[in-house]
Amino acid sequence: MDPFEAKLVAAAVGSTMTALTMTPFDVVKTRLQTQPPPSVAGMLPPKPLPPTVCCQPANVGCVRGIGNARSMSTLVARALPEEVVCVWDGHAFRTERVNGFYDAVRHVWRAEGLRGLWKGAGTTLMISVPSATAYMLTYDYLLRDVMPHFVSSQALVPLTAGVVARTLVSSVVSPLELIRTNLQSTPLSADQPHTLRSVVASVRVLAQNHGLQQLWRGLGATLWRDVPFSGLYWASYEGLKRRFARQGREGASVAFVCGATSGIGAAFVVSPFDYLKTRRQALVMSGPTGRTVGTLPLLAQVIRTEGAGALFTGLGPRMAKIAPACGIMIACFEGVGGFLTRKGP
Repeated sequence: MDPFEAKLVAAAVGSTMTALTMTPFDVVKTRLQTQPPPSVAGMLPPKPLPPTVCCQPANVGCVRGIGNARSMSTLVARALPEEVVCVWDGHAFRTERVNGFYDAVRHVWRAEGLRGLWKGAGTTLMISVPSATAYMLTYDYLLRDVMPHFVSSQALVPLTAGVVARTLVSSVVSPLELIRTNLQSTPLSADQPHTLRSVVASVRVLAQNHGLQQLWRGLGATLWRDVPFSGLYWASYEGLKRRFARQGREGASVAFVCGATSGIGAAFVVSPFDYLKTRRQALVMSGPTGRTVGTLPLLAQVIRTEGAGALFTGLGPRMAKIAPACGIMIACFEGVGGFLTRKGP
């Protein structure tokens, strides 16, 4: 097979496998990053709950006398049969917030079932397969044919190629990322099923009312996250790969180890910008006027109201996703691409 075609197939296979296996981590990370801060969500109302008030959603009936639950809605009763306590959250009652990775998985599983953990998988495939394929091919072309003519340092060639490739691809797919983030951020409810159709309709209304530029809100935070990550990742990956090559080790398994290791380090460094990107894109869709807070003002607001530690919310599922995702993607690209090139006609 022609080398370009082999790389094309390999990138598509890698991005498909990554999207299908890593979506649950993305869903949990997004839910953790978009829920209200503990300082608001954990406050109980100053007075006992009135007998006529339910947890959200307010358009369904109340269920009382189930264990120690207080004014629990019928929807919550079906989703969470054990004890449920209402908390005061933004002048409304709702069930308790999730605390950490495993608690978030448990809540999503019980409320939405196994399918809830793969929410947005179809959209992820629609985004990831073409964007990851374009990204890998762009990076490979820049690494081998373009950047060596402009960058003298061997160590800086992969870093520069990764930065340029990620900037181009992220700018193009930003509206699709907006759709995926909002599809994954909202839990299922009776009056808001939050399907792909409903999110696309919301995006259409947002663009009609406030202009197409709204679809690129959050791009700045996305670039702050993806561009440094890409540069750090590829510089580390190519460096580790050369070290293994000097020891006579190569192949898909080496690519997996180098990719996973490089991905963990880069993901930790840019984790605060992943949090800001998710929060900002969720705010675009939740705000009634389409008005959103800029990336730097949002950063200052989070640090002031929630503390610097909040910027690392969702780090657990993100790190748990990044290591195997980077390993799978690059192992498929190197392994499948090399196999097809050798075995093809």
